[in-house]
Amino acid sequence: MNRTSRIEPVHPGGLAKYIIGYGLSLIFTAIAFWLALSHAMSIRPLIILLFVLAALQIGVQLFFFMHVTEGDGPPYHALLLLLGMIFTFAVAMMSMWIMAFGTNVSY
Repeated sequence: MNRTSRIEPVHPGGLAKYIIGYGLSLIFTAIAFWLALSHAMSIRPLIILLFVLAALQIGVQLFFFMHVTEGDGPPYHALLLLLGMIFTFAVAMMSMWIMAFGTNVSY
């Protein structure tokens, strides 16, 4: 009854991968927070830079925490991820369309 068992890591990269991802997330969030509060640049470049930081943050979350690149199954999850991004983009664009052009409509 004296059995020894080794615990194998579930995901390759181990704890270091999580720490790197967490650090990158904190850095991107701190940069965005500082840019928004410091008024270091005009509004248009600020918005573009915040969108770039948001895209980088999404990439960090997907690859470091959600294990998008790992798995033994078929790679259709990348297509589903792309489909989700398309739907998100479409909903955001339609919302902006309604906010921009729906203000002059009286019901």
